[in-house]
Order: sequence, then C-alpha cells, then structure tokens
Amino acid sequence: VQLQASGGGLVQAGDSLRLSCAASRRTVSNNAMGWFRQAPGKEREFVAAISWRGGDTSYSDSVKGRFTISRDNAKNTVYLQMNSLKPEDTAAYYCAAARGSVPSTSRSSYAYWGQGTQVTVSS
Repeated sequence: VQLQASGGGLVQAGDSLRLSCAASRRTVSNNAMGWFRQAPGKEREFVAAISWRGGDTSYSDSVKGRFTISRDNAKNTVYLQMNSLKPEDTAAYYCAAARGSVPSTSRSSYAYWGQGTQVTVSS
C-alpha cells in the first residue's frame, strides 16, 4: 500500500488548509486511517484518526475543535481539514493506514505511512 499526502504549504496564523492522503489500493477502505505530525527535533505525534466507515473519529487535545478528519472510501482518500491554524501546528504531516478498522492514537497501530507534507504557519 502506498500513501501519498498532499496539500501542505505556507500559511499565516488563522488560515486554513486541507490535507489529502490518497491510497494506492482499495483495501485501505477496510482500515482505520490516521494523521500524525512531526516538528523538527520532536517526536512524531498523533493528530487525528478515523474508523474505516468514517463514523468514529479521534483527535489530539491540541487540535480538537480546529481540525476535522474525513474519508471518501470510493476515492481511497482521507482528508484533514485544518482551521484556525497556529504557529505551533508547523510540522511535517504524515498519513497512515492502521492494521485494523478501529482508530488508534498509537503509532504502533499503523502499518503503512505516507511520505509527509510540510505545513508551515507564520505568526
């Protein structure tokens, strides 16, 4: 399975971005999907996850209320809508496909990872 993340860029604080993650094959429609991020010098951290049907989502406290994860299984694509961006959201964002159908906050639950897309938020 290959995951291709896109949609990153340079924005100002308060702006919005939508990240996309396209999967190379249909089987990820049975898997939970997640977004993680990694800032320079920091550990990769959980951002959001969604169940395979899309009915169950999970968010980190730092993005809850500002970010929304969604998926379109017909397009094998997962999205991360990011609103009210803050400078502390600056990081490389990675999408990942879980081994199972239930969303997880743990990196070890994810078997496949995309290459990352950079989000930079200026103050």
